[in-house]
Amino acid sequence: MTDAALQFSEDDKIGRVASVDTSRVAIDVANSQLLTRIGIGQLVAIRGATEREYLISMTERVTRTVREELPDFELTGEDGGLLATVPTDLIRAVLIGTFRTVEGAKSNTFKRGADSFPQIDRECFVIEGANLQRFMGILGAGFSEDERLKLGTFVADRSADAIASGDKFFQRHAAILGSTGSGKSWAVALILERAAKLKFPNIIIFDMHGEYAPLADKTRDGFACRFRIAGPGDLEKPGDDVLFLPYWLLNRDEMLSMILDRSDQNAPNQASRFTLHVRTLKAETLDVERRDSVKKTFTVDSPIPYDVKKLVRLLEADNTTKGVGKNGPVKGEWEDKLTRFLSRLEAKLDDRRYGFMFAPPDQAMSYDWLTEQVLKLFASDDRSGIKVIDFSEVPADVLPVVTGTLARLLYDVQFWMSPKDRTPVTLLCDEAHLYLPVRDDADVVQRQALGSFERIAKEGRKYGFSLLVVSQRPSDVSRTILSQCNNFLALRLTNETDQGVIKRLMPDSLAGLTSILPLLDTGEALLLGDAVLLPTRIKLDIPKITPDSATRDFWKEWGTLQPQNHAIQSAIECLRSQTRI
Repeated sequence: MTDAALQFSEDDKIGRVASVDTSRVAIDVANSQLLTRIGIGQLVAIRGATEREYLISMTERVTRTVREELPDFELTGEDGGLLATVPTDLIRAVLIGTFRTVEGAKSNTFKRGADSFPQIDRECFVIEGANLQRFMGILGAGFSEDERLKLGTFVADRSADAIASGDKFFQRHAAILGSTGSGKSWAVALILERAAKLKFPNIIIFDMHGEYAPLADKTRDGFACRFRIAGPGDLEKPGDDVLFLPYWLLNRDEMLSMILDRSDQNAPNQASRFTLHVRTLKAETLDVERRDSVKKTFTVDSPIPYDVKKLVRLLEADNTTKGVGKNGPVKGEWEDKLTRFLSRLEAKLDDRRYGFMFAPPDQAMSYDWLTEQVLKLFASDDRSGIKVIDFSEVPADVLPVVTGTLARLLYDVQFWMSPKDRTPVTLLCDEAHLYLPVRDDADVVQRQALGSFERIAKEGRKYGFSLLVVSQRPSDVSRTILSQCNNFLALRLTNETDQGVIKRLMPDSLAGLTSILPLLDTGEALLLGDAVLLPTRIKLDIPKITPDSATRDFWKEWGTLQPQNHAIQSAIECLRSQTRI
């Protein structure tokens, strides 16, 4: 018979249950010496209904109060004595699970949630030393070998691996949150490194600053495949790693969010003519391609190539064509109503920063081009299944539309795929606060992106499509998206507002754990959610390939590194040309 993982002696007993509510228990401490070793987050076992059962709790408050008592007259005699000072020690702990030495044919099992409530006066024991090692060891043992995601070690016991369920971590959305310099990028690199060991991972990283480029460096045993959204310097001779997002991929609302001024009194007319002409031009493309079956059911939002220059000509004709009256020409129905709309559209067409959208190569205008591009991002055969997409050269004002369009496109492909042929896909949204803001703070452009990502957050799990949200300012990230995340890797957060976001997302019984967020060391995290049996403080492993996000040593480098004139001159030319090439 297997020995019990938890074996307590009289020295481990901290006290007895004094009071109980639905999720918390107060423990009257009898062993004051043992109390000095207990900190917040310490595990305490409470004897259950049988000898084989313990209710596992986590301390969230330790208090000592002092009261005065009358002396014992039998000891002091008739003359009495001074009032005696007596300390009262209490521990408040939150119930988190049930441990059973034997459960059916299984031994040493732990499950979240308490099957029963602690009874008053039940013995309570501190889990430490060998008991802690054995208990931590069984937490990851319940996951099958092909499900295990090793993230690091437990802070409470560095000899025990912190194991999460890889399935539950990705399938139910997750968030990695932490202040700048807390180790957030390293945590991302570690998770990607673990996923890269699988045969066919499919993770697409939206890299806002190009910091994950080392993960694709084959000279450093990189495991990812890297792409860049085309910059102004890529328009003439784009490389194989350059991605374009032609304007015809945008749906009607995404396109109008960039070029339509809703405050213009002619905005409804402008939107109407744009919609009509785009649909007509897409129908012409289907006629040329002889796609009769598609033409019967397509909509203005269908990703079908069309010539934007023809669109401009049609809008100009509307804007200048006069009407015919009884006595000759009169002002046309659309005359002069599209002037501002055309000006904004032509400004976008002439701006090379938007070349990735409005100046795609000729091949990007072919009907089959879209299939080739999506295959690049979804395939996991001769390429790595982990793809890094660098958005660092995308103008900030259209970043939300670009990320939202690409996310929507990938999700739509997954949505329309036959269920039996789907393979899971995860979008890793780095610096999510830049393009997934709180809806009340979002402008028209940002709300378009929010719509796409919020749809994925709400419905994606049914179609094997999940989000991994990464941000240093959770208070600035869409509440809808964060509320759909069932797993959190929370690193150090010093801002009180950001801590409040984490607290609101956690069950009430665990909200007290957020008090340690500002105290976490670099590389330490609080791991919470469906992917782990026990909410725990862990020390993350260091990834083999680190991203380009390390904090610079200002003081040391000011003492050793001299600014290079040629580098400054080169940077100025890059600024002027809007390209790093």
